[in-house]
Amino acid sequence: MKNILLLLFIVAFASCKQSTEKKTTEQATLEEVVTQDTASKNYPENIAKVFEAHGGLEAWNAMQTLAFTMQKPDGAEVTTTELKSRKAHIEMPNHVLGYNGKDVWLESKYTTAYKGKPKFYYNLMFYFYAMPFVLADDGITYSDAEPLRFEGVEYPGIKISYGAEVGSSPDDEYIIYYDAKTNEMTWLAYTMTFFAKEKSKTFSYIKYGDWQDVNGVKLPKAIQWYNVVDGKPVDVKKEVEFSDVNISEDKKDASFYDVSEGAETIE
Repeated sequence: MKNILLLLFIVAFASCKQSTEKKTTEQATLEEVVTQDTASKNYPENIAKVFEAHGGLEAWNAMQTLAFTMQKPDGAEVTTTELKSRKAHIEMPNHVLGYNGKDVWLESKYTTAYKGKPKFYYNLMFYFYAMPFVLADDGITYSDAEPLRFEGVEYPGIKISYGAEVGSSPDDEYIIYYDAKTNEMTWLAYTMTFFAKEKSKTFSYIKYGDWQDVNGVKLPKAIQWYNVVDGKPVDVKKEVEFSDVNISEDKKDASFYDVSEGAETIE
């Protein structure tokens, strides 16, 4: 009898181990396919040169997690993003905002009301920060744009548009303007349709250029929003600085992005 029980235990243990190994192997294979698929795309020469000037897509695709800190009036805000799934976790002084791959959720630490729009904000700063690499995503169309001339320097432009049903705001448009000598991204012009739900003709402008090398990838130390007059940037409106930047091949445990106890799922 004891031998039979021992045999059943061994069979059950082996089956469980094989199931776990299968899931781990399938997950690793899926991530490998996603990475290889992105790396094998034939990008237009101009955007490919921009990616390369920032460390290259091979280096970017090897990374799993990106984290950075911004200082806000009420304290530090730490954004962590799982790069392959775009799961997010934003730790704020009074709130925690997250995305688990399906739902956006918000946890209030105290009685302070959250004044933002969770579904709008949970990935907003990540996208601005992770330029130009987020513009290697699926569903993007590239075309030439008129150059931007600023303070006597001309910056070639690449227009980015999205296919229908891509993301929550497929009608958004972006234009990257890059340095013709270094190929580094210098400006981002963008429209915002999240609230209006219709195409906008008004572009906002962010200036890049204060870059830092983090684990082989070139990422911003700071970005500047500009005032716009007659559709062109004129002077600095505000600046956002980033600290404690970390991009890594390591992944957070999946529970890090799960809806926390007491959090509200945002409909």
